Amino acid sequence: MSPNHSFPILLSAKIGLTALLIVTPVGLLLAWLQARKRYPGRGVVDALILLPMVLPPSVVGFFLVALLGRRGAIGRWLDQWFDLRIIFTPKAAVIASSVVALPMLIKTLQPAIEVVPEELEKVGRTLGLSPFSTFFRVTLPAAWRGLMAGLVLAFARAIGEFGATLMFAGNIPGQTNTMPLEIFAAYQAGDDGRALLYVVTLSAISCLVVFLAARLREART
Repeated sequence: MSPNHSFPILLSAKIGLTALLIVTPVGLLLAWLQARKRYPGRGVVDALILLPMVLPPSVVGFFLVALLGRRGAIGRWLDQWFDLRIIFTPKAAVIASSVVALPMLIKTLQPAIEVVPEELEKVGRTLGLSPFSTFFRVTLPAAWRGLMAGLVLAFARAIGEFGATLMFAGNIPGQTNTMPLEIFAAYQAGDDGRALLYVVTLSAISCLVVFLAARLREART
């Protein structure tokens, strides 16, 4: 396999793993919050979590451009004060992948936390554990299968992101051309062999993810 062919595979893997590092702490916090707390505005937070899953990816990409583009509400400030440009860079691809992967992690982990008996957490607190320690030493070990299923699904969603990445990061060869973007570009160019390479790779990863998620779900029941 030539370097030109291997680059999108390696880039997609790097972006997927980086996105996973970003969404994991946020996903843990929000999954626990939605599973254990009842607070004003909980429904609004839940709707916002689900929004990237139901919006067309191009709409997600448009919002990211409006926020973090060079003329965006935040992007203009970053460019002016820190000379930091995000749009049309690998960082933009990571952000786009993180946004669409986060709901997958939260909505897979949240039910796993909900079925953990709260009595176990109360016992941990009576033994002197802080809420933080109780979560990581009691709740999370009991819900680890849900966490692992959420992580593999979030990773698969991150490396398969197309629409938001195309709008926000662009399809720049050698910089932001992930596997989904390469499939689109190869198809447009009539290069079916190159498109098939990435189709097979992404399909193999997806099949593995579905298998792992199903096994983890069966182990929980």
